Amino acid sequence: MPILVKEVTTLKDLKTFVRFPKSLYKGSPYWVPALTMDDMQTLRRDRNPAFEHCTAKYWLAYRDGKVVGRIAGIINRMHVERWGQRYARFGWIDFADDQEAVGALLKAVEDWARDQGMTAVHGPLGFTDLDREGMLVEGFNELGTFSTMYNHAYYPRHMEALGYQKDIDWLEYEIGVPEEPPEKVAKLREVLLRRCNLHMLEARSKREILKYADQIFEVLEESYRHLYGVVPLSRKQVDSYVKQYFDYVSPEFVPVVLDENDRLIAFGLALPSLSRALQKARGELFPFGFIHILRALKKNNRADLYLVAIKPEFQGKGINALIIHQINLAFNQHGITLAESNPELETNQAVQAQWKNFKTRQHKRRRCYIKHLEPAS
Repeated sequence: MPILVKEVTTLKDLKTFVRFPKSLYKGSPYWVPALTMDDMQTLRRDRNPAFEHCTAKYWLAYRDGKVVGRIAGIINRMHVERWGQRYARFGWIDFADDQEAVGALLKAVEDWARDQGMTAVHGPLGFTDLDREGMLVEGFNELGTFSTMYNHAYYPRHMEALGYQKDIDWLEYEIGVPEEPPEKVAKLREVLLRRCNLHMLEARSKREILKYADQIFEVLEESYRHLYGVVPLSRKQVDSYVKQYFDYVSPEFVPVVLDENDRLIAFGLALPSLSRALQKARGELFPFGFIHILRALKKNNRADLYLVAIKPEFQGKGINALIIHQINLAFNQHGITLAESNPELETNQAVQAQWKNFKTRQHKRRRCYIKHLEPAS
């Protein structure tokens, strides 16, 4: 039977779309499911404030009545305006080892993008840089993380056969956590605090971190705006991310650097790894999934590093040493011995230089593909 591609138009279809990977990756020791409720929040037009400046469509591919693939097409007008590129994005792409299925899914996105006046399609990308992005091209036998997508090793082969080429890569590192911060980092920390008249926020509760939420996102925008595919966030998007993710935040894993006027100039974000907990929970918080997540947050030997952001005028001064030092101490206190860097752009040498005093292993690589579209005939 031929492939049937069906647009997602109902809530029932969307639930099928979100849950398809559970069957595709059943039994995989490496796949880490997204939280179903998070994906539903992100993909619903009535829930995600990104739809104020984005349009999107989703498709499912069927063979013999069985779902064999899915894909999202996204047009972010903020991207078009900031980068001057009439590019559509594809994301949430998953498929069986079936060239006809993935070809039909990508054709649906390409035809839609062309009809909308776009000149290229690139991805996997989400609505924003804070969504999961990048297709795994190395590291298929490595455990995934909460913030990244996992995919089978056959994915890149099918993408290239369909004319998609590398646009940019992200690298990921496994970092050994020393029993105490490296001496060079500790010494630099003391010098920087004194010389730059800075101090660390001594937060004891989430509420104290939340006071700085707006400044956190301001610094994030200032420091990341030049990076690939990054688009500004609206006020409603910031509020949505705070509501969606700050419940997981623990103050000791969020070092905040303040200037003499108590203005935030840099921050970091790390969490104990949720990978195994999400596997046990199958991506569902209820009825018992939240128990696995709470246990992982309290007792774990692995952690994920999510963000380090520094105001541009303070970059290049070693401020990241303040953040790394505090995270290292928090990891030591909680018995964490290994950390995942999560994706870092291969061109971002500054962020990769952070790990020069640590034992690291570059164990994953993920790719953003691009295909330039022929004009409609």
